[in-house]
Amino acid sequence: MKPGLIGAATLALLAAALPARAQDNQDAMKENLAHKLEKPFFKKTKWITDYDEAKAAAKKSGKLIFAYFTRSYAN
Repeated sequence: MKPGLIGAATLALLAAALPARAQDNQDAMKENLAHKLEKPFFKKTKWITDYDEAKAAAKKSGKLIFAYFTRSYAN
């Protein structure tokens, strides 16, 4: 076999495995996010987790958006 064909075959196998792995990662991230939202500091006030909903609420109330960014739920 030529080296280029081996690489193409490997890429094809990896591409076939990606959708299932991506779904597993999404499921794990959703579970971790749900766990994060149970933390006490999230319970002290109403948090809007949808950006478009937060923009609409800010526009309606004339208030700014306070955003909390984290990747801790993704790991």
